[in-house]
Formats: sequence, C-alpha cells, structure tokens
Amino acid sequence: MTVDAVPLDQLQRWMQGALVFPAQVAGERIDTLLRSSPGLSGAAGLAIYQRGYFLRIAACMREQFPALCHALGEALFDDFVADYIHVNPPESYTLYDLGRRFAGYLDASRPDRDLAPAARESWIDFMIDLARFERQVFTLFDAPGHEGKAFADETTPDDALRLQPCCALGGYRFPVAAYYHAVRQKQAPPQPDAAPHFVAMVRTDYVTRTVPLKAAEHCFLAAMADGGRVDAAIDAVAHHLAIAAEAVRETWAAPQGARARWISWGFFIPAA
Repeated sequence: MTVDAVPLDQLQRWMQGALVFPAQVAGERIDTLLRSSPGLSGAAGLAIYQRGYFLRIAACMREQFPALCHALGEALFDDFVADYIHVNPPESYTLYDLGRRFAGYLDASRPDRDLAPAARESWIDFMIDLARFERQVFTLFDAPGHEGKAFADETTPDDALRLQPCCALGGYRFPVAAYYHAVRQKQAPPQPDAAPHFVAMVRTDYVTRTVPLKAAEHCFLAAMADGGRVDAAIDAVAHHLAIAAEAVRETWAAPQGARARWISWGFFIPAA
C-alpha cells in the first residue's frame, strides 16, 4: 500500500505510533508510506523525527523535574523518561501535561515494590517524593489563582478566612523542598536523610512561595482545604495534639502566630 492509498487519519495514527514506539515499525516497509527525497529515504527521515521527538520530550521533562534530574544524573533520568513515555505516551496536545503520571509511574515500576515498606530502597522513596513535589510546584505556575483580587488582611475575622485557590499541601518522607531549592540555586546537595516533611505551596503575584510546616500546621491547613473554616481547623489540631481547642486558638492568634504570618504571605482570601 502506498501513502496515497492510506486515509489521513490512519496515517496520522501510524505516525504517532512510529514516533512513540519506534521498535514496532522497525520491520515495516516505511518507504512505502513516507516519500523519499533524492538525498534521504523515508526510513532515514522518520529516524530523524524519532530521535527529535524523544530529545524534545526528555528536554521538557528535565525542565519540569530539574531536581530529580540532578539527583539521578541526566543520562539515568533520560532512561527513566524513555521507559515512562513508552508506558504512558502523551495524551494531551500540550506538553504541560507530560509529567502528570511520572511519580505514579516511578512508584508502580520500582523493582522492590513487592517487598515490605521497611525493606525497600530509601533512595527510590526519595526519588518518588521528589517527583511528586516537583510536579506540584510545576502545576502551581499556571493553576487558577487569585491575582488581581483582594486577599484577606489582619482585619478579616476568622469565620471569613478561606484558603486561596492557588494553595497546595504536601506530606513527604524526605525534606524534598529544601533539596529542590538547593538545586535551583545551582548547589549540589547530597540526598538527604529520611524525615517527615510537610510543606505548603502558595502563589501570590505569580510568585510561588514554599513554606515548611510542622505536622500540626499541616493538619490545620488540610482541615481548611476545600472551603473549611478556622474553627474546624482548630478542632482538628486539638484532636491531633490531644490538647484543648482554646490552647490551639491562643497559639493561632498570637502576634507572631500562624494567623499573622499566613495572612501576610497570602494564604487566605475573604469569604465571598
């Protein structure tokens, strides 16, 4: 069959498969589907596109996961990306969505996944957590935010405080935020030791702030997610710490407490 006899939609699907799964078309008569030029056969031209496709994908993934690329080294990182896109080829017209399933892929494909958690390799746990963190940071760049609108201030009463829409929380097994920022500052940090790590990421004026949290602070903000109220968050922390709610409220409202700091950092908007 020649290229002129193939419907366009079928040829487009074949071309996509040839780019994403080059081994599957290695034995086909490519020159019957792709026209040759005087200096380049159809197969040779396809090979250029196949290499260029992967190089572009790898470059985009390195931009989305710079700290993970540093941790693994570029060659090994690119190997992981090659395996990833074979299992999870791009589904969207935009490369923005390219890394959405990467952390899940690393977790699902880890070689020690059948072992008990205590017997697994800690460096793999770190890589998965780092990928999760970097994906969240990346998505906040273009997520719907509150720019151009009023934020809460110190006069906003507690019952009117709501988390702003461009705010994300994370809990990790390693201090991935500190590692990420060290890499972004052109440092060469070693892999950190395991330690529970909580963080909030919030965007104001198109700048994303990463804020380390204590476990109780993470509990507080998690209770305020999806429209939760301050009173419910205080009760959640009191239950978490097994202390009276009034003690939590005093700490929350102290002059240098979380309320003042988080309002100044743009965590909250006033209820509509």
